[in-house]
Amino acid sequence: MKGIVGQFFFQFGLTVAVAVLVSLFVSFTLDPMLSSRWRDPAGGRFSRVPWLGRFMDRVEAVVEWVHVVYGQMLEWAISDAKHRLYVPAFGVWTAARTRRWDALKPRRATISNRGIVLWTALLIFCGSFALLPFIGKEFSPQVDESFISLRLNTPVGTSLESTDGKVREVEEVLKQFPEIVLAMTTVGSWDGRNYARVNLKLTDRGDRSHSQKDLERAIRYALQRIPGIELALGYDRPIWVNLLGPDPDTLKQLISEFAERVAKVPGIADMEISEKAANPALSIRLNNDAAADLGISVQQVGATVRPLLAGETVTYWLGPDAQNYEVNVQLPREGRRLASDLGNLYLSTNKRGPDGELRMVPLRQVAEIVETTSPQIIKRQDLQRRVALYANAEGRPSGNVGDDVKKIVDTMQLPPGYRFVIAGQQEDFAESAAALVASLGLAIIFIYLVLASQFASFTQPIAIMASLPFTLIGVLLALLLTGTSMNIFSMIGFVMLMGLVTKNAILLVDFANRSRRAGVALHDALLLAGQVRLRPILMTTSAMIFGMLPLALGLGQSGETQAPMGRAIIGGVITSTLLTLVVVPVIYTYLDRLFEWRKARHAARQARGAEAADAPASGD
Repeated sequence: MKGIVGQFFFQFGLTVAVAVLVSLFVSFTLDPMLSSRWRDPAGGRFSRVPWLGRFMDRVEAVVEWVHVVYGQMLEWAISDAKHRLYVPAFGVWTAARTRRWDALKPRRATISNRGIVLWTALLIFCGSFALLPFIGKEFSPQVDESFISLRLNTPVGTSLESTDGKVREVEEVLKQFPEIVLAMTTVGSWDGRNYARVNLKLTDRGDRSHSQKDLERAIRYALQRIPGIELALGYDRPIWVNLLGPDPDTLKQLISEFAERVAKVPGIADMEISEKAANPALSIRLNNDAAADLGISVQQVGATVRPLLAGETVTYWLGPDAQNYEVNVQLPREGRRLASDLGNLYLSTNKRGPDGELRMVPLRQVAEIVETTSPQIIKRQDLQRRVALYANAEGRPSGNVGDDVKKIVDTMQLPPGYRFVIAGQQEDFAESAAALVASLGLAIIFIYLVLASQFASFTQPIAIMASLPFTLIGVLLALLLTGTSMNIFSMIGFVMLMGLVTKNAILLVDFANRSRRAGVALHDALLLAGQVRLRPILMTTSAMIFGMLPLALGLGQSGETQAPMGRAIIGGVITSTLLTLVVVPVIYTYLDRLFEWRKARHAARQARGAEAADAPASGD
């Protein structure tokens, strides 16, 4: 996979693969040795710690109770008991001769316990998709980094001093928040003198009662009372839509109409358009005939005007502190404020005066100086002019807000040659979803190939892999109950479950196969597999749940990042284990009957072929 999504999946995939290989090596070497040395005594295991002994006795009693309940449940699930059903909607044929259909007469049907189990599991799986609209989605969860960045700008043409004054007003408001321990302000940037950035360092997460998200919401509300500034929080805003087209005026009109509709979307905050008001500028239009007569070129005019207006470093000065300082030459401010001031600049010509010296002429003699406007910056994409809309999401996951913006994009009527391009985190989320589908497909294929080779069967891996869909139920429930969004980390957890949840089904199917090879009947082999393998299944599931619990709680700095992955894994393991213990044996019985039916059919076909081959011989 490419891009940032590929980097995430590669890191987690490599880590899990190496950890599993090391675990496999330990299970084949260290575990047998320790088991031979550390034998479990027959009794009195916790005689020195009475309270621990009482606790373990209660745990043992609970496990035994689970064994009994599970045994009864499994015996009911795989039995062939029939239940009569009445389905009026289907009707019944009322007369054998006329074959007349009576849709009002109830039709009698039966369903076995195994059918009830399968249909129930299928309905639960399908019903889990109804949870999707209630689960938010975003590319990555917001992390509490104890750091907030504010970007503000004043109207175009504002002086540096005026922008600094607005920033000082912002700083006075920020003093009301005791959670801010440090503020660093930068006034002016390459974007212009009307831009500023304020970086805030917060107290550690454990030392404050409000999260970073709550503080951002409060700061945004408090700064809205300062007139004359536009505010945006963060460096990269998740909502980003580009508009491409040939004509800048049309682009400006279309992006304005688009912004008006986007502003009404719930959850939109800090919306900004890249197309700003043009900066005031002076246009020097050279009189080509007059300039050519005097030998003045466009390059000469630019080389004369630029250093006088913008300044130019002509030398360096070594100060008393032994540091070199630039010496910059520039016209004084009062000499470069008006267009008429610029016209008083003198240019050298190739004409000589009566005294033999080269003549100097004012700029206004060879050029017209016009006040105009100039765009701050021109951006292009795919050889077209580009304007963009940026926005933050507040109160809703950015993915859901982005979906509403996407609906507006789809309904906008654009002239020929103009188009929208979704970018930012929306593009990253779409890429991660596509990568998830590809990863799931490869994981399922590889799991099936491995299981088919190990079990020497093409059908039994289907029973084992039946536990995979049930992980989705737990993942969605866990995300919904914990208020977690569907993001790249929860997706990674879902992919990791593909290799984790099949182990329980493998334990059941492998033991059932060994029992059947020993001569045990199918029904008894499944009951025995469930009873014997229940304890290892509960142990491995509990170990996985408690191992992922610190991750799911989001403990530590930036713990919110990995928390969705831990919650998804815990939810998927729980539901997959509960359903696997019942559904996998039921599917095993169906596949076994299918195998026996195909075996009997093949034998019957061979018998008919042998009879047909022997028939001419007997006739002779």
